Amino acid sequence: MNFSPLFLNYPSWIKPEIFPGVPGLSMLRWYGLMYIFAFGTAFIVLRRQKKEGALDTADYKATDDDLFSFIFCGIVFLLLGARIFSTLVYSSYNPEDPSSVDYVHKPWLIFWPFDSEGKFTGLAGMSYHGGFIGGLIGMIVWCLRKKKPLWKWIDAMCVAIPLGYTFGRLGNFLNGELYGRVTSMPWGIMFPTAEHLDYHNEWVQEMAEACGVMVKAGERFVNLPRHPSQLYEAFFEGLFVWGVLWLLRKKKPFDGFLGAMYTILYGCVRFVIEYFRNPDSGANLGYRIGPDSKSGAAELYRNTSLLNISTGQILCFGMITGGLVLMFVLWRLSKRKTNLKH
Repeated sequence: MNFSPLFLNYPSWIKPEIFPGVPGLSMLRWYGLMYIFAFGTAFIVLRRQKKEGALDTADYKATDDDLFSFIFCGIVFLLLGARIFSTLVYSSYNPEDPSSVDYVHKPWLIFWPFDSEGKFTGLAGMSYHGGFIGGLIGMIVWCLRKKKPLWKWIDAMCVAIPLGYTFGRLGNFLNGELYGRVTSMPWGIMFPTAEHLDYHNEWVQEMAEACGVMVKAGERFVNLPRHPSQLYEAFFEGLFVWGVLWLLRKKKPFDGFLGAMYTILYGCVRFVIEYFRNPDSGANLGYRIGPDSKSGAAELYRNTSLLNISTGQILCFGMITGGLVLMFVLWRLSKRKTNLKH
């Protein structure tokens, strides 16, 4: 067996806490700090667009107060949507599992930042798609209340979101969570918190040998390298999507174009990356569609078929479809408005 390792070990010095073991300060976590960086970055990008006049109308010039109010409303709705959606779609109660939470009969626990032992955990479990829906509702509510042009503000915010989103995925990496499937690629990372797999499975033995993973005699469960899918997402769903939208921001043919484009782009990129992410096995999710949809968690750790479709991919398909429909509708309305002027 080849024991020269073909993977990277997750840095042992990285902990979820910024100051691990320090009384009081151990509550400060990298994930929460990344959220602050994300919202701060989104504000900076939004403010840049405000200075370019992207939010101005013929009779009104947007102010910094507008930006603070707009982002605050969006953040509140985003967090509500992300957390509630996560508990509704990705969580289920199992009385035999001590880590399982009964959110149906104890809904206040949705926003309770401590575990059953009183240890501070933060809001563990946030859904991007829930945040997308919540944030969209927040923007609509704000624009209607303030009587601002909805699609102008949505366009500007959709240009700002991806760059901030990059920090969210870096936070996942620092937390050692949401890692990908097993891989033999040399950039695969051995995450210490990843599920250890049964070495009696032939494919686990083959993968361990291919990666040069040392397996002790008699050892039943082994850890294997995973795709650092958090970093894939940070780059492609964050930097790449932001770069495209940033280049298009001054060339949009009609208001709402960038919002629709963001929805389509993100949906497409995330759909592909889902093939490298480890699908959520909680709530008996696994694959929703495909040849391994009946196998539960048995085939979640490797990509055996492109026809295996996860919950995240179904939601992304909905984003792509919705973005295309929105793009067509707004294009038709814009064209009709232009024809009426002539």
